[in-house]
Amino acid sequence: MNTATQPSLQTALSQELKRELMLTRRMLERVPTEQFAWQPHPKSMKMGTLASHMANLVGFLQMSLQGPETDMATVTPVPSPTDTDEVLRRFDINAENIHQALADVDDDTFHSMWTMRRGEQVFMQLPRTAVARVLVLNHLIHHRGQMSVYLRLLDIPVPAVYGGSADEAPVQ
Repeated sequence: MNTATQPSLQTALSQELKRELMLTRRMLERVPTEQFAWQPHPKSMKMGTLASHMANLVGFLQMSLQGPETDMATVTPVPSPTDTDEVLRRFDINAENIHQALADVDDDTFHSMWTMRRGEQVFMQLPRTAVARVLVLNHLIHHRGQMSVYLRLLDIPVPAVYGGSADEAPVQ
């Protein structure tokens, strides 16, 4: 009989986040400040906007762990970064905060519901586990894929993510 215990959901998520955040940071490091205004199509985000969104997106899990709901009308918007270094600083702070928030939460809180609203208007209501998976991880991975296309179109070497890229070997 196997008596090894499985890690908690928060521990497993934290391990997965660590790798995904490392891969995302490598992608953001390649974003040139002088290309922040570039966009591949009029309906696409500008490169700087996409990079900023990726850096801030990680903060949603921390926000969801601070209480049963977040009223976006009370959240002070942070100014958009104006250069790559600022994007990376924001990303690093959010990454550190998310790991601390996961370490501090108990199972009951992590499995309970969270609501995002603006005043009376409810945008979403979902378990924090879904916030972690859908709103943060899947969303971040989606935008990382977009960013890899932006980099390729600008002939900027694309970092390896889940295997090698045409520009570099797989990450070990």
